[in-house]
Amino acid sequence: MRTDMQQGPEIWIRGPVSAEPPGTAPSYASPRRYSWVATHGGAGTTTLAAVYGGHDCGRDWPAPGAPRSVLLVARTHAAGLDAVVRALEAFRGGGAPAGLDLDSVVLVADAPGRLPRPLAQRLEPIESVVDVHRVPWVAAWRLGDLSGPPPREAEPLARLTGTARAAR
Repeated sequence: MRTDMQQGPEIWIRGPVSAEPPGTAPSYASPRRYSWVATHGGAGTTTLAAVYGGHDCGRDWPAPGAPRSVLLVARTHAAGLDAVVRALEAFRGGGAPAGLDLDSVVLVADAPGRLPRPLAQRLEPIESVVDVHRVPWVAAWRLGDLSGPPPREAEPLARLTGTARAAR
């Protein structure tokens, strides 16, 4: 064995190691910013942007200067699921502006309760090609009250957007 080669450390440190000099505060990456893009009218982008943060694009693609990470939004009714499929095809076929990053699909409940089986079956092909986040029916949102925390059932979306707060 060659003795002039540099040896590895004698003590291995577990966990993240800060590159900052001792005594300075660590720098953290800022949370990723998102553009909410509605796949159809009434999808809920304005409400989601108000609750979770991010940029509400309505039914338009993000303009220059808007976050390039896209969350496609639709309601869980048949027309909403069809609109999601069309939007996914646009991304796949190059119909979306260059430089956009499709992060996931966000499906907002169109009614309280469980999704009927025919609609749940229509979700399977969507979930096979992209991450899907589900947002349940929130009666307070229908009345315009967006002051509460995001619903517990949508905690994965809250973590994704960096708005995880105390669950309802």
